[in-house]
Amino acid sequence: MAGTGSRRGRLRGAGSHLADAFLEMLVAERGAAANTLTAYAHDLNEFSEFIAPTGLDEADAGQIRAYLASLAARDLSPRTQARRLSALKQFHRFLLGEGHRADDPTQAVDAPRLGRPLPRDLSMEDVSRLLETARQATAIEDGPRRGKALRLLALVEVLYASGMRVSELVSLPLSVARANDRVLLVRGKGSKERLVPLTPAAFDAIQDWLPARALALSARRQESRWLFPGTDPEHHMTRQRLGQMLKDLAVEAGVDVTIVKPHALRHAFATHLLANGADLRSVQQMLGHSDISTTQIYTHVLNERMAQLVEQHHPLAAGGVPRSRRRRDS
Repeated sequence: MAGTGSRRGRLRGAGSHLADAFLEMLVAERGAAANTLTAYAHDLNEFSEFIAPTGLDEADAGQIRAYLASLAARDLSPRTQARRLSALKQFHRFLLGEGHRADDPTQAVDAPRLGRPLPRDLSMEDVSRLLETARQATAIEDGPRRGKALRLLALVEVLYASGMRVSELVSLPLSVARANDRVLLVRGKGSKERLVPLTPAAFDAIQDWLPARALALSARRQESRWLFPGTDPEHHMTRQRLGQMLKDLAVEAGVDVTIVKPHALRHAFATHLLANGADLRSVQQMLGHSDISTTQIYTHVLNERMAQLVEQHHPLAAGGVPRSRRRRDS
């Protein structure tokens, strides 16, 4: 891993050689990106300084809890605290697996409560209005304006149908569409690849966009390897540009602009699937989450659905009186 140390910063303190080995493993086995390595190195350095002179490989559960308490005292968010604990958990699992420790002290440490991270979701009706508005624009526009409308419809359809990250969507190569397949091969975080199925509507939207894309590029006598080229065809569309396009669409569709963001459609994909009976493991795979605990932020949808089922169907749900008894009494 030549050169990696300079990008992520030098690890310090007792046990730093084991932290270095852990980071080496992240690159070799998981294809971790430079930013990921920098974040892990920062977290391990901070923890090392907190528990000094104890070595990184000698920390106990009490020290880890004290470290988390110090993060809370600094008013770091529960999500940041949870991320720091996740780094420590992965490091100690590595130590245990490599035989450097006989136990994993993080197993005895509870993660901070995150609360509800998705306070306002796009409803199914919201998404339907966005899609219908985008679809109507393709029917009434002509020339370059129709091409832009077809592009926007393809972007929204694919984003909602697949649950892709925005960065994954805008950086799709043209080759994925030329495969003429309803399953896309997507390269996600850590260069991990996964297959993403498309709905018929999303597939059709891509096929409708391709001729308009080719026409727009030929008019400028340019080519591009991207499915969604940017202003400069050598580069793909930016996330910021897509965000602005979605806000304009929200205004036209009469949907709350404050919640219409590219990532919101990824949230909508997950929550709407779960609300309609999909299992958590399948949603995890489609979102490209390496850890199912990340997907579990969406389980508030399942909890609400189960609560509604109990309220509607349990015989003691209303006032503790069985439904059959209430019928007889009336």
